[in-house]
Amino acid sequence: MLHHLTLWVPSLERAAGPWGWLLGELGYRPDHAERPNVLLFRHGGFSVVLEESADMVPGMLHSRLRPGLNHLAFRVPQGVVLADLVASATERGWARMEASGHPIAGGAAVAYLEDEDGFEVELVDQPAG
Repeated sequence: MLHHLTLWVPSLERAAGPWGWLLGELGYRPDHAERPNVLLFRHGGFSVVLEESADMVPGMLHSRLRPGLNHLAFRVPQGVVLADLVASATERGWARMEASGHPIAGGAAVAYLEDEDGFEVELVDQPAG
């Protein structure tokens, strides 16, 4: 089981709004412990960390088309309507991407979002039941 995932972002200030909102909608809660240049969100024993690191190559943005991370896929919490979440996301710094489904999602409805820095998020709806 994964413990945490750290994303190096070029601007923590720019990432804080869109990521903080989306992770909050997905059930993650901010951990306000003092950590310079780091935002930490926890949910059920797993954490997503956003870090602005001095070790990054200046001016280089994330590309899901290069080796490394392609996207993060999150389950949409029960009771959250995928279409409403996506509509709200586009008002909070996320751009909608074309969605054609994904075989790993097992036939569930999915939506894809991209932030200003090129990070892609897949939202996987709860199966109808």
